[in-house]
Amino acid sequence: MRAMSVMLDILDLARWAPSGDNSQPWRFEVLADDEVIVHAFDTRRHCVYDLEGHASQLSVGALLETMRIAASAHQRVARVTRRESPAEAPVFDVRFELAPALPADDLHLAIRARSVARRPLSVRRLRLEERQRLESAVGDGYRVVWFESARERLRLAWLAVKSAKIRLTIPEAYAVHRQIIEWNARYSEDRVPDQALGADPLSLRSMRWVMASWDRVQMMNRFFGGTLAPRLQLDLLPGLLCAAHFALVARRPPQDSDDFLAAGAAVQRFWLTATTLGLQLQPQYTPLVFADYARTEVKFTSVESARRRAGWVERRLALLLGEQGAPATVFLGRLGQGRPHSARSLRLPLDRLMVGPP
Repeated sequence: MRAMSVMLDILDLARWAPSGDNSQPWRFEVLADDEVIVHAFDTRRHCVYDLEGHASQLSVGALLETMRIAASAHQRVARVTRRESPAEAPVFDVRFELAPALPADDLHLAIRARSVARRPLSVRRLRLEERQRLESAVGDGYRVVWFESARERLRLAWLAVKSAKIRLTIPEAYAVHRQIIEWNARYSEDRVPDQALGADPLSLRSMRWVMASWDRVQMMNRFFGGTLAPRLQLDLLPGLLCAAHFALVARRPPQDSDDFLAAGAAVQRFWLTATTLGLQLQPQYTPLVFADYARTEVKFTSVESARRRAGWVERRLALLLGEQGAPATVFLGRLGQGRPHSARSLRLPLDRLMVGPP
């Protein structure tokens, strides 16, 4: 295979890295057949879940790790250097060096298959071998905290329910949800298709009608308990029906964007390992976001009651993970056996992710 074809094949695989709400916060500029510039960006200016850029930084870290994994399948080592660049728009030089003796990382086989599971999963407990492989995947800088018993799953499910109450009742989140859902869709290249949300068809029709305007959302929430059904269907039930919830905890709390980039790499290796083991996974990142806002006193919404609920989430996480562990937690999720959903987010074609001359 020609060198340029190898480069494009690596990028074509790497674009399947996970990103919040399928935002894909990266663009590629090919300089040579062995060198590419990654132009990253965050969504802090328009996404309430990313006001400090951390969610996007995790995604970019996952992308860079995916590039390394994809490159290994072509006996290349990906050397990544970060340029001096704004925090909101970091730039990375990536050079692919030939390494004939380098074995292919088996995780490259799971890159396209990895997806988000938002529906109930098997409650079969994880086997010891599965836990050990998942714990090894994150590297020495992180540890995995498991919540496997029915009582522990209920606690984490309730945490998700309380966080959902915040995101379903603030206008800042409503603005995001309107943008990122593609209705009447099984697949979406740049958003989340409604059929992948985990709701039944009747609920989806109701959701679409309600989300047509903020006035409708407020009316349903005020007079008809509008948040109850989606929280039960999308948060409580899936939170109970799974093998385990987990937290990825760094050895020390992340301090800067480089720490979140490293965390993103650990998240991706954990997720790809789960996929290799035949496990489905759902991120549950919003509790971390709201807890961090409460801890750092970020005024993320004009709704005072939502800010109080964020304080409750922060305190609950501290009880679950410890006063030291909660600020060092970089990712939450649940996982278990289950069939991949037939609906999922896709990715923009590679040519639409390119900037500059090909």
